[in-house]
Parts: sequence; structure tokens; C-alpha cells
Amino acid sequence: MKSHASLMRQSHFLGTKIRNLRKQHHLTLEDLSARCIKIDPEAAPSVSYISMIERGKRVPGKDMLTIIAAVFQKEIDWFMDDAVSEAAITPVKSGHGGISGMALEPGFLFSDNILQIAIPEMLAQTGTTGRQFAHLLIRAHQEHHRNHFPDLERAAEDIGLKRMPLHVDDLMAIVGKLGLTIKWFTRTPKEVLDETGARSKSTVRSFFDPPGTLYLNELLKAEPARLKYDLALHIGHCTLHNKDGLKSVLLAGRNQSNTGSTNSAKSFQPDAQDILGAWRDFECSFFAGALLCPRIPFRQLLERNSYEVSVHRQLDVSPSVVMRRMTAVSSYPHWHYFDAYPPGTLKAVYRGNGIPLPWGNMRLVEDPCQNWSVFRMINNDSADSSAQISVLETSNGPRIYCCESVNVEDMAGNPHVLCAGIDLNPVLDTQGRAASELAASLKEACVRGGGNADIPTSIRKNLLSAARILNIGWIERGISNPARVICSRGSVCPRTPACYPAVESPDTLTVMEKMQQAIRQEC
Repeated sequence: MKSHASLMRQSHFLGTKIRNLRKQHHLTLEDLSARCIKIDPEAAPSVSYISMIERGKRVPGKDMLTIIAAVFQKEIDWFMDDAVSEAAITPVKSGHGGISGMALEPGFLFSDNILQIAIPEMLAQTGTTGRQFAHLLIRAHQEHHRNHFPDLERAAEDIGLKRMPLHVDDLMAIVGKLGLTIKWFTRTPKEVLDETGARSKSTVRSFFDPPGTLYLNELLKAEPARLKYDLALHIGHCTLHNKDGLKSVLLAGRNQSNTGSTNSAKSFQPDAQDILGAWRDFECSFFAGALLCPRIPFRQLLERNSYEVSVHRQLDVSPSVVMRRMTAVSSYPHWHYFDAYPPGTLKAVYRGNGIPLPWGNMRLVEDPCQNWSVFRMINNDSADSSAQISVLETSNGPRIYCCESVNVEDMAGNPHVLCAGIDLNPVLDTQGRAASELAASLKEACVRGGGNADIPTSIRKNLLSAARILNIGWIERGISNPARVICSRGSVCPRTPACYPAVESPDTLTVMEKMQQAIRQEC
């Protein structure tokens, strides 16, 4: 039996292993404590002590660890560092988002004090600005909660009373009740360079100036759908943030955020004010969508129209508002959404279904997979939608996705592509269809066809059944088109021939491993 000192030196992952075991067995802290008491009432840990063990604040003695090991039918050595496995320390996903997290272990290296030092250094070394980091945090929060923010939904419903559609006059009346004064200004789009060196057009759409003035660009008068969104967003700011002094500026262009803050976007130092501003931007944007498309009536409209993006014309809102709201109101939670600008910048991303990024990054990389629908549409001037069935190899095996993509222009005249899609594996599994096997078969058919293939009849039948269960019309259109195998990066392209010339596999041995190998050979 190991001494307590020995346990302390070899227990960096112990708390995480216990927490993961407990969650895998669907036990609460109280449940685990009760089971320990049943084995040994004297040495069993209390609820609070188990909590401290899981957080790395305490290391159990050998008697206590023996009891915990007995509950989970494990040997004590399994809890030690030498027996670490990725599965044992990988965080157990909750019932929320589809994105897997990484294990923050050993815990002492991920303390608040250490991260406060390490994160700014990492941002500076990777060229990530504080504002970009803020958007990454918010996106992770959004994906974890799968776009479910009932407090924001209720706030919007209290203002709009679940009316749909809301007209410009309705929104102007709400603005008047909030005591806001509207002033119009003239600002035409101008060419700008973004942080990547790409040229595009940008202009200010609108902004709120405390204590009660709302400035609107004259260009919005000719575009009621965009005017309605801007009004709804600023109504959100006044409602949620009580017209405080933080300016809210809405921009048109390819910036990662629609909004600009008062702090510099070029700083690599995370700024609390910048992060708060980015979070408020998200709250206002979500509020605007909920005000223009209230959850229950909007979901009913989508159901009547088989989730077609064209319902935006009935409501006189933009396709972007409709596609983003789909991910929030649908009873099926496995959605993704991309807003992509050429040649390869993702302005907005939502991945509630865990799908990788199309370029493996928020910006174009050297070897992007060119077969994603959003990528193909960027290079296609067609105004028609493009429904596509894709199969993608992920860390959890092959998965089948379907998406609908549309070409649009922003108010500054920049073309971009909106894409909404779903992961079909969960609905296939629910039907008892062995989704992984279907995905593997479809991938094999696509690879045999050089990357694209007509969907085999047996798979087509299952996908058609899933489309009708979900009541999503563009899935049926996607089924009628050839399926495509896609990948997160060209370097892992499964096509024959590959999309990019083969490169020699890098030597993955570290310098230390090579030295060890040479010494073994000499001996």
C-alpha cells in the first residue's frame, strides 16, 4: 500500500478521474458519499470532502481511497498518474453542447493565477487579439448551452409580446416608448484593409449614443429587413443594459464582429471591458433575433414551411436572422451555422453539433478542403441555395451532415455565404439505423467515386426517412444531389487522388526520443 506522501506525488489526475467516474455512473456528490458510508461509515468522505478531492484541493488517504476504489470496482493503482489514459481524464460532456473539451490537468498548472499569466502570453505568441479571444469564449459558452438562453427569450417576449411579424412602425413605436431620439446620418461604404490584409468595404450601420440617441445610416431606409434588425438590436441594448454608457456600434463588413468597441482590436492583452462589450454584443444580437422571430410562433412557421430559409421573405427579415434562429428554436439540437467571407474568413460560427471548422481555423489555411458547401458557394455567384449531404471523419467516427447554403451581400456590398446545417447521425441512431455504419458505407462510396457519389438506394431510404421525421425540406433536396466526402484539412483528405499533392510524412519523433533510440541501439 502506498504511503500518503507517495499518493500526493502520484495523484495529479486523481480528482479528475473520480469526478469523471462519478459522472459516467450518473452519481451526485451525495450519492457517492452515501455509497462510501455504506462500505465504511468511519473512513468515508463527506460530500464537501469529495468535492475538494475532485477539485484537487485535497488528496485522500489510503483508507479513504480504498473505499472510493471499491465503489467503482477499481484497483487503487488505476487512480495514480502512471495509469493515466486520455479517456480517464477527458471531461465528461454534459447534455449541452456537442463540442468536446480538453482535460485541464494537472490541475495545479491550470489554476487561475497561472492562466492569468499564460493566456496573454499565448495570445501574443499566436497573434490572437484580445477581442478575438473574447469572441472565442462567447462562442464556447453559446455552443455549450446550444443556443438556449431563456432569460433573453423572455426579455424579448416582454417587449414584443410574441408578435410576428413586427413591422418597422412597430419597432419605431417601441423605440419611442423607450424614450429614444432617432437621428439619421449619411455614410457610404469605404474600402478598408482587415487584419489579414484582405480588402473589403465597410461602413457604420448604426450606433447608440447615451443617454438616449440612436443614430441610423440613411442607407437603412431602403433596406427594411436590416433596419428592423438594427432597431431590434439597440432596443435590446436599452432593455438589457439600461442604456448605460457603453457605446454599441453596428458595422457592415467582414469583421469577425458586427460591432465595434471603444478599445483597440489590435491588443493581444485580454481586456475585461472588451470581453464585457463582446458579451453584450452577443446578448443584443440574440435578443434582436428573439424579438423579430419569437420562439413559439417562429417554430410553428418553420414547421409549416419545412424549415425553408425563404420564410425570411414572409417576415421581412434577413436570411441570416432566420438561419441563426433555426439553431435556437428547433427541437432538434444538433445544428451548425457559418457566415463566411471570401477568400476564407469565418465571421460567425456556431457548432452545437461539434462539427470541425471548414478551414480548420477561423481564417483560410493553406490546405482547406474545397468540398464543403460553404467553400464551394464562396466561389459560385449563383443566388440559388445549395443543399448538400456530406460525410466527414471525426474523432467519434464518420458522420453524415446536411446543410443549406445561400449567397448574400452585406450592406456594404461585400458578398458572403450563410450556411445552416445539421448532424444526421443522432436522428438515424434514434431510428435504430446504426448511423456510424451508414456513414462509413457512404464515405466508402464517395471515396470510390473520387470524392463524390450518388447516394446508394439503401442509405437514401434511411436519409429520406430522417428528413421527414425532422420535417426539413432541404435535406430531401440534398439527398437528390451527389454526396461529398469532406475533411477538416486537406492534409487528411481521404480522396483518391487527394485534393492536394501528397507530402512526406513528418518525423514525429522528438529530439529526446531520437537520443533514447540511438542509446538503445548502441547498447
